[in-house]
Amino acid sequence: MEITYASPSSQNLSSSSQRSSSNVSMPAARPVKVIPLQHPETTSSSSAASSFGASVSKRIGNFKRMTWIQWIETFLPCSRWIRTYKWREYFQVDLMAGTTVGIMLVPQAMSYAKLAGLQPIYGLYSGFVPIFVYAIFGSSRQLAIGPVALVSLLVSNVLGGIADSSDESYTELAILLALMVGIFESIMGLLSHAVISGFTTASAIVIALSQAKYFLGYDVARSSKIVPLIKSIILGADKVGDIPQGLPNFSIPKSFECAMSLIPTAILITGVAILESVGIAKALAAKNGYELDSNQELFGLGVANILGSFFSAYPTTGSFSRSAVNHESGAKTGLSGVITGIIMACALLFMTPLFEHIPQCALAAIVVSAVMGLVDYDEAIFLWHVDKKDFLLWTITSITTLFLGIEIGVLVGVGASLAFVIHESANPHIAILGRLPGTTVYRNTQQYPEAYTYHGIVIVRIDAPIYFANISFLKDRLREYEVDVDRSTRRGPEVERIYFVILEMAPVTYIDSSAVQALKDLYQEYKSRDIQIAISNPNHEVLLTLSKSGVVDLIGKEWYFVRAHDAVQVCLQHVQSLKETANAPYPLPDDKLSFLQRLLKSRGEDLSIAELESGAQRPPDFKDTDPKLEPLLYRKS
Repeated sequence: MEITYASPSSQNLSSSSQRSSSNVSMPAARPVKVIPLQHPETTSSSSAASSFGASVSKRIGNFKRMTWIQWIETFLPCSRWIRTYKWREYFQVDLMAGTTVGIMLVPQAMSYAKLAGLQPIYGLYSGFVPIFVYAIFGSSRQLAIGPVALVSLLVSNVLGGIADSSDESYTELAILLALMVGIFESIMGLLSHAVISGFTTASAIVIALSQAKYFLGYDVARSSKIVPLIKSIILGADKVGDIPQGLPNFSIPKSFECAMSLIPTAILITGVAILESVGIAKALAAKNGYELDSNQELFGLGVANILGSFFSAYPTTGSFSRSAVNHESGAKTGLSGVITGIIMACALLFMTPLFEHIPQCALAAIVVSAVMGLVDYDEAIFLWHVDKKDFLLWTITSITTLFLGIEIGVLVGVGASLAFVIHESANPHIAILGRLPGTTVYRNTQQYPEAYTYHGIVIVRIDAPIYFANISFLKDRLREYEVDVDRSTRRGPEVERIYFVILEMAPVTYIDSSAVQALKDLYQEYKSRDIQIAISNPNHEVLLTLSKSGVVDLIGKEWYFVRAHDAVQVCLQHVQSLKETANAPYPLPDDKLSFLQRLLKSRGEDLSIAELESGAQRPPDFKDTDPKLEPLLYRKS
């Protein structure tokens, strides 16, 4: 015989059910196994604080158990590959990879500096000190950092509205921005992938158009909007400069009075930098078979930008193209980055006079070729086929970035993304559950049409946390389910309306005070219409919240179940009792029945519940019972 799992109560199920809306005594034939229900007095009242304290204690314990080698590896990740470096096997490929990336970085750095509105020398500076710093503190062994097109465009777009690119203050602000980005590097920006894809696609188009002056031979106005760029392409005029020689000098960033106005830009660049660097670094780490520490990665990028700002560097991050070249060239360790830095130092010391004669169109071609890969039309096609909502997000971000500028484009994209999140959170998925034939498993009836339900009972699964933003939606849907039910798949004794609503709360990870109050109101509303709420499988935190708020006692401990199947069994017996009570005018109480009468009644109840669960309209034939099926489910002839 099937065992029903329920919560403990001061009364047994028979007597406690007298408090239910049906006022019908529950049959006592089914054995019940009581599961202890934890209350605030039996658990810590400060579970969150104790959990946090345990986490801190565990971390402190881990620190205490660390060896001196582990301490060194924590603060200097480069020691991990230095200790195990295989010179004969690794050095040649690291040398080749570092040289290849270095040769590639020199013209790219100069081009991206021009894109940022700076002299080309600052691109070389940005590809010098940060590379050495990242090789020491970074956790990726193949990531190639330095100036990148997208960050350069952000720098140009923001600083162009504050100072003229020919002024010394413009360069000082760019260096200050590198310091601020380094400080903000530890803040991880959680942006939708569709937002980033749309943003980078529109930015790539803007970057490519901004390089047109080098092909056409006249100036194009600096702008992050597509309309002014196209207009300026028609009207511009020509201009060229020289490149100084030597390594950058140590200097403290200036113009701190403008720091407040640069904070939004610093946060934006930080989000983009983290997205690019951590994304490519994780992919490369997976391909090369080693673990990547994201926290250490952020620390390495931050220190690289902070120290780089002391040597005239503007914001840097990991480059997709150079990292891919570094990986394909066979780089094994961070030594390839050190070699790239050495090549940049040689270029600064001995080769800058040669760079004066590089045609501007050559630098522009480098920029255009680099950013064309950012035009992510494949992502748009993929989103169209997979998720129309994300495609809409991609389109909104792309269009606003093209026509209204980068800052507005990102803000609109992030705002639209948050609006979608809020909408989904306020309108969570709710499913009507039915029982799969031959099992005690309950699944969404929309997904599994063969699943059947029972008359008088609605089983609802809430697939989200319950809080103030979605509780009104949940209450409305529950009212709809009470009225709009599909009777074609229902089994069991036929009754005219719903008597029980079972809430399957396994997916509910959190419930707030507003939702608790709404549950109380819903219970009182149901009680006034003779409907009983049952709760199935709440997790520990949710159950603790319900217990502290008095919802457990209000609904009744006997209406909390471990499984939806247990709740259905109990509710089925009540539904059957309701129908039998309506047909029997004056049933005798159990203590007035003879022993034989009580025995026959008990066996009749057993047959009744089996008949109800199987959906049969007659007592089952035990010869036809399949022993492999669960005890109370019988095969129909």
